[in-house]
Amino acid sequence: MHNPKHDHDHHDHDHDPHAPQKDHDAGTASAYEVLEEAVRALLLEKGVLSAQEIAASVDLIDSRSPALGAKVVAKAWTDPAFKKLLLKDTRAALKQMGIDIGAAPEFATVENTPEVHNVIVCTLCSCYPKMLLGIPPAWYKSIAYRSRTVVDPRGVLQEFGVGISDDVEVRVHDSTADLRYIVLPMRPKGTKGWSEDKLASIVTRDCMIGTAVAQAGVVRN
Repeated sequence: MHNPKHDHDHHDHDHDPHAPQKDHDAGTASAYEVLEEAVRALLLEKGVLSAQEIAASVDLIDSRSPALGAKVVAKAWTDPAFKKLLLKDTRAALKQMGIDIGAAPEFATVENTPEVHNVIVCTLCSCYPKMLLGIPPAWYKSIAYRSRTVVDPRGVLQEFGVGISDDVEVRVHDSTADLRYIVLPMRPKGTKGWSEDKLASIVTRDCMIGTAVAQAGVVRN
């Protein structure tokens, strides 16, 4: 869900959004963590999955990296039909690329344009599109980022080095347990004629969260 400027009525926090912080207060589990533990225990008890199968699934997700999401962005930059499908039905577009997210939460792709800049956050915990971007950075999970982004997105983006002019609308998208977002950044100038592989090399993780913009001279690590 989104709204121009910001969506939610949260209080501001004077913290550094880049500072690593725990997802939750020490010793306190979120509702989603409690639910995950309960479902895991039930699956094991009923014999639906073994501990080894669950561990293998976790390892698979942990092995993902932003490189997969970057390939999706590069294809969207070079294939108008794919881009249209990606924005309309992200799951179907990913499947077209051979990326099957299975029973994972739904994905939605939001496009940055000269008129609109999108940024992703999860205010409740730290829901994140791991299937495409890998492990989330520490700052994404911090209380500071989660609380400040919804009330002062321009200020937070400025701290990341992204200045958004007043005539550009900033939309904040709040991820949930059921829906993850990925940002389709604008293709930078000076990349005409580039191959998909070369384009993918400049698509960083932060570009796909919305806390950075793609640049022709900045290559993904």
